[in-house]
Amino acid sequence: MKPTLTRQLVFTAAIALLALAAAPSGASLGRWDRITFSGPVALPGVVLPAGSYTFEIANPETSHRVVRVSRRDTGRVYFAGFTRMVPRPVDLAPDQLLILGEAPRGQAAPINVWYPSGASQGHQFIYP
Repeated sequence: MKPTLTRQLVFTAAIALLALAAAPSGASLGRWDRITFSGPVALPGVVLPAGSYTFEIANPETSHRVVRVSRRDTGRVYFAGFTRMVPRPVDLAPDQLLILGEAPRGQAAPINVWYPSGASQGHQFIYP
């Protein structure tokens, strides 16, 4: 049985709505940063090779605790996960967006906290 034009329109509209719902909305609210690394760094369960990445709140309307990190040039998502909200230290320079942890020689330094530009709260990554 061949689908009717009405069924095709409803199906197309449903797909368009799903695509809009899945689109990242953090950029529209200003809760994202583009950060470039000259060497590898780590997040829970993944190492980010040198390059430029977008750090964003995955869905600011429902949860400010979920952060997504994707490669700027390809859009590939390297990390999406829950974080702990932590206050920005008063002595942290306003343009400092990250706090890195220590790692043994030859291993990527872990990113401990991302402080979005202009925010008073940061996102502490949860390592096992």
